[in-house]
Amino acid sequence: MARKRAPLKLFSIVLVIILIFIVGKWLLFSPGKGAEEAVNEFYRYEQEGDFSRSWEFFHSEMKKKFSKGNYIQDRAHVFMNHFGVDTFTYTLGKPEKLDSWKMSKTGKGLKNVYKVPVTQTYKGKYGNFDLQQDVFAVEVKGEWKILWDYKH
Repeated sequence: MARKRAPLKLFSIVLVIILIFIVGKWLLFSPGKGAEEAVNEFYRYEQEGDFSRSWEFFHSEMKKKFSKGNYIQDRAHVFMNHFGVDTFTYTLGKPEKLDSWKMSKTGKGLKNVYKVPVTQTYKGKYGNFDLQQDVFAVEVKGEWKILWDYKH
């Protein structure tokens, strides 16, 4: 009788290992996780003042709004000079999947977009304040790209 239970026990152990692997892979490599990582990396570069690298994360529609040089100059000027800060901290909310989304009222419709709430906290010469913004991420040719909302 003990011999019949051994294969069943081994089968149960293998099944549990497979389930753990599948659930772990789903949690670690879900599309929402990729979107969240891209937004996190974008803001890490912004935090470091490396606006050239953060600009590279923009979707082609965002890059049409401002050239790389203008973006670098404006970001540094407005956020660092006017706010009187060297850097900021930030937190990301939970990614929310949107079946379709447009960057502007007349913009191109995008599928499988993730909305990630971002809160940036500044401590500067004008006091402490938070800037909250929903950031959108979409996968383009295997790379996650960042967009902002211009509909309102």
